[in-house]
Amino acid sequence: MIQTLLNHRSIRKYKSDPIPENILSEILQAAVRGSNTGNMQVYSIIVTRDAAIREQLWEQHFKQDMVKQAPVHLTFCADFNRFNKWCELRNAEPGYDNFLSFFTASVDAVIAAQNAALAAEAHGLGICYLGTVNYNTERIIEILNLPKGVVPVAVLSLGYSDEQNELTPRLPLEAVVHYEKYHDFSSEDIQKIYLETENSEFTKNLILENKTDNLAQIFTQKRYTKANNIHFSKHLLRVLENQGFMNHGE
Repeated sequence: MIQTLLNHRSIRKYKSDPIPENILSEILQAAVRGSNTGNMQVYSIIVTRDAAIREQLWEQHFKQDMVKQAPVHLTFCADFNRFNKWCELRNAEPGYDNFLSFFTASVDAVIAAQNAALAAEAHGLGICYLGTVNYNTERIIEILNLPKGVVPVAVLSLGYSDEQNELTPRLPLEAVVHYEKYHDFSSEDIQKIYLETENSEFTKNLILENKTDNLAQIFTQKRYTKANNIHFSKHLLRVLENQGFMNHGE
């Protein structure tokens, strides 16, 4: 398992070979064994193999071809719909129409997703998370017929790899690990932490491709701009309102 973790690569090109049912079942079993809030398991996993539905999802995931290539598409949802209905049938009034409930259910869904990812890689499959789930959430809800109380928060493409990728550079441990308390970074710390990443061939090629002066500008000017962050924040807040997660009790 340690080697599986350390050798993780995001796979964006897939063979059309189907995933055997017993392997897919084991991956899903691994997902539901993940830690979760109060053992409520307030998440759902939508397994999409139908080509027509994946075609619709491909449109919403910025037409990334992995959505159509990979034989299995997994959408992990924060889901209080099932739990609320169970509570009501047991004469227990649910109080989960609020942001905290969405947040905890989202954490549960992401833990399940990562368990599925690890199980898939342990079986020799390739995976890739699709962050685009956050950008066209309303349309994905429509395509997957998600009721109130259910919001997609993580997506995995799943299949046999059709490419050979190098490991993506990662920051050193001192960039992300703090012992006992948080230790803020000096300018010298920042220079040291990002030195190797900024000077890698991978980064140099990215800078040329994006026509920026440095890696930081790729993030702020190209990938995750302030304007887009604000726009899609409003979009997600609207989705949460529509799906019943914004009761502030006022």
